[in-house]
Amino acid sequence: MSLTSTTHQLVTLAAEGGEHGGNHPSLSPLVTGGGAFIALMLLLWITTRFNRDR
Repeated sequence: MSLTSTTHQLVTLAAEGGEHGGNHPSLSPLVTGGGAFIALMLLLWITTRFNRDR
């Protein structure tokens, strides 16, 4: 199987499944992004608390 035929099969597979959008209806981009931002800010805060000597 060559690289071009594998790529063609993957593109065809992705195009067939593209009708539904691929996302679960309950996933909100705002909630997902906000949750990730809060988690990263929490990790940054924890890291800075442990590095008080710098």
